[in-house]
Amino acid sequence: MSEKNARAMLVFFWITDVAFVVYWLVTFLELLPVEYLYQDYYNPNLLAWNLSFFPLDIFISITGFASLYAYRRGRHIWKPLAMLSLVLTSCSGLQAIAFWAFKADYDWSWWIPNLYLLIYPLFFLPGLMRELAKVKERDS
Repeated sequence: MSEKNARAMLVFFWITDVAFVVYWLVTFLELLPVEYLYQDYYNPNLLAWNLSFFPLDIFISITGFASLYAYRRGRHIWKPLAMLSLVLTSCSGLQAIAFWAFKADYDWSWWIPNLYLLIYPLFFLPGLMRELAKVKERDS
């Protein structure tokens, strides 16, 4: 992975991880007007479904921020942390998209951010996987 690609990926981490933290703060503090909430927001099952993403999203942010920190400190652990964060981010987006698709709810205000979560990691994972494979091969 080139230095340029690594830096681009870390910008995406910063944006995504901050957005997750802001989303959950806004959610828990109930700062959004009702018209901006997803369909059936007050249905207890949908509320539980949404809240079930909290641990995953926060873990994504923790691994993303840790990767940023390790990168800035020149520690090689940033790459495995980045891989973990990217895979989990894509999984988070996939789970949400699958849910909305099965529900046949095509509100783009929810689809676009979740498609972002699903797709953006796919641009960085191949290069990062090649980098980690090289390191493993060199070390063995």
